[in-house]
Amino acid sequence: MTTTITETSGVDPTPTPLALLLLGREADPNSERGVECPGDLPPASDPNLVERARAAKAALGDRVFILGHHYQRDEVIEFADVTGDSFKLARDAAARPEAEYIVFCGVHFMAESADILTTEAQQVVLPDLAAGCSMADMATAEQVAECWDVLTDAGIADVTVPVSYMNSSADIKAFTGWHGGTICTSSNAKRALEWAYEQGEKVLFLPDQHLGRNTAVREMGFSLDDCVLYNPHKPNGGLTVEQLRDAKMILWRGHCSVHGRFSVESVNDVRERIPGVTVLVHPECKHEVVAAADMVGSTEYIIKALDAAEPGSKWAIGTELNLVRRLAKAHPDKEIVFLDRTVCFCSTMNRIDLPHLVWALESLVEGRVPNVISVDPETEKHAKAALDRMLALP
Repeated sequence: MTTTITETSGVDPTPTPLALLLLGREADPNSERGVECPGDLPPASDPNLVERARAAKAALGDRVFILGHHYQRDEVIEFADVTGDSFKLARDAAARPEAEYIVFCGVHFMAESADILTTEAQQVVLPDLAAGCSMADMATAEQVAECWDVLTDAGIADVTVPVSYMNSSADIKAFTGWHGGTICTSSNAKRALEWAYEQGEKVLFLPDQHLGRNTAVREMGFSLDDCVLYNPHKPNGGLTVEQLRDAKMILWRGHCSVHGRFSVESVNDVRERIPGVTVLVHPECKHEVVAAADMVGSTEYIIKALDAAEPGSKWAIGTELNLVRRLAKAHPDKEIVFLDRTVCFCSTMNRIDLPHLVWALESLVEGRVPNVISVDPETEKHAKAALDRMLALP
């Protein structure tokens, strides 16, 4: 049987630039509107969600403590008891032992860290289990164990200290603790590396190559040649024994899907469009982007820099868009724009939305505890050892 498709009068089958942009098949040269994004999500279909969230939170009272990561959307941040980066929030949760339930509006590895640092009597809830982190997923326990075998065969494991970024799974934190290493944040990566080099000759940095490279080269005086990139998808990480033995920094081939997409072209473009702009980027950006920027720092650093900035100053920020938009709204006396034209939100972080938060809170009110994140005792023991080493850093 033959099917005939006839053209319908009055219908233009040509996709619009916006449609192509949303499909990821085209760029819209007119999409840069400071902090506006053409791919904004539609509002929730239930107009009563805000009232329902307020009612559920009020019913739970001090039994619940809601954590909101800086990259969360405003509709979620509105109900957070505290906001911050992943480690600050985990520590805030640990400081509230009276709260039975910790509702973590972030991603999976963050909820794991909160579970590690809180008491056994507390339960950590992640409103959507699909809220993961692509960077954390780039290093699995099996891959890292295989990497350690490669370092052992090369005769360098005993002089290598693992340093893992906070943005890693509990399994990777446990591996780090088991092998005498420490955790770091984007704020204290230099201190963590300095400590590591007091313990050994080399560092295996997991899982974000860019933070490791930027810290070693920009802040510690290493050269790019001192760093090698271990690719878990290649035999021996794609490296020779000589390369491993000569390296000071063995970087895991992982990256943030948001920060990793900023480019030097983005920096050059914004400088042309906004004369006098200050470019401030997160150290998870590529090394060439960091080198082209005016300022580099963690999420907390970015927030403090904008708080202290002079009225009338101009800023292009290279980090997740939800935070940039919030900063622009908080500082109407300054011109604050998103660094890139096309990168928008962290898609996994944005899985935590108001409908999921309301569902989690109302479930707790009804006596059901959904989506509990629980790290097994053995993993927790070694992961906490790595976290404690970080906490002990000067």
